[in-house]
Amino acid sequence: MGKLLSSFRATVILSLVLAGLMIFAFGQVSGGFDGSFWQAVFRWVHVIAGILWIGLLYYFNFVQIRVMPSIPAELKPGVGKHIAPEALFWFRWSALVTVLAGLAVMFARGHAYAAEVLSFGLAGGLVEGDQGFMLMGIGVWLAIIMFLNVWGIIWPNQKRALGIVAVDDDKKARAARIAMLGSRTNLLLSFPMLTSMAMYQTLFG
Repeated sequence: MGKLLSSFRATVILSLVLAGLMIFAFGQVSGGFDGSFWQAVFRWVHVIAGILWIGLLYYFNFVQIRVMPSIPAELKPGVGKHIAPEALFWFRWSALVTVLAGLAVMFARGHAYAAEVLSFGLAGGLVEGDQGFMLMGIGVWLAIIMFLNVWGIIWPNQKRALGIVAVDDDKKARAARIAMLGSRTNLLLSFPMLTSMAMYQTLFG
């Protein structure tokens, strides 16, 4: 077992196999592999990818950005050349999967439901009781803004800051600051976004 757990790849593959067996079992005991089942599968993907995305966002903001100034200059290239690029790979792709899976969950619940959420409950006109859609819509749009921020601002500037794209020192420093502010923006938006997701699912289902 120790040998298996020593391999990241083997551990992840085994975990996915075990999860796949559980997903299949849920399909069996829930009465079949219908639309509700696939909605549950999309939600599982959404949650797994979301944990990875937001977990890395919090790693960057709670750990790396705060600690980097205190790291000796001779050690900083190790973070910039090895740790940060790997973390950013998983960060940006998990953001994409999170948003796509979340949209899949939403549309699996029906186009009318998706329209209500995306329009803050206004798709069917102003109806009493649609406040839940409004609050869920805020969370969905915050997540989409965060996703666009990852791919449109954070990643392009991180490529310059880390030297993946060659620029002069002034542009590198400017890109590093823009990337940091973009990351801090996502940190700022993450708590209300997660509040929307968690509270809506608990109170409205």
